[in-house]
Amino acid sequence: MSPVETIMRTAPVIPVLVIEDAVHARAIAEALVAGGLPVLEVTLRTAAALDAIAEMKRVPGAIVGAGTVVDVAGLDSAIAAGAEFIVSPGLTDTLGKAAIAKDIPFLPGVASAGDIMRGLDLGLTHFKFFPAEANGGLPALKSLIGPFGQCKFCPTGGIKQDTAADWLAVPEILCVGGSWLVGKGVPDVAAIESAARAASALRN
Repeated sequence: MSPVETIMRTAPVIPVLVIEDAVHARAIAEALVAGGLPVLEVTLRTAAALDAIAEMKRVPGAIVGAGTVVDVAGLDSAIAAGAEFIVSPGLTDTLGKAAIAKDIPFLPGVASAGDIMRGLDLGLTHFKFFPAEANGGLPALKSLIGPFGQCKFCPTGGIKQDTAADWLAVPEILCVGGSWLVGKGVPDVAAIESAARAASALRN
């Protein structure tokens, strides 16, 4: 099993995290891990993201990656901060080749057959389907799985606790990305752990 597939199979939901203040990062990670979701995607959408990755890495059991990586500079910064895997919203040859050269688990975003074919040309077979709901939802991804059954997917975008099980019932979907687990502001760690427990129970 490839390293990226191992990560994707670790838990049914990968929390997609927008961390505004790194001081909260460790508590958020501890709550998610305690709730059964050890794979954490910290999006590079805030100034605190890289510090948050470094903080979350200190939590035992946490597997911390960087999301919203759109270029090689972001890739290098994320790796320097300790990211163990990389997630991007799309796929370019430049970013794909750089991630492969760094030998880091890489989950690029795809939205079409052409995107998947570009990934296959690079030797990639594991993808983030994004934005999942806005891009046609589960019927759209099932249509893509038809000609690309050798690929595995992590749909992200618009998926909720009450819809995740429908996605996870498809064998080629190994996990989903979820942004519903952590709210904005000061984290309510009890609520986060509770949400994580509910999400971790979705394993099909």
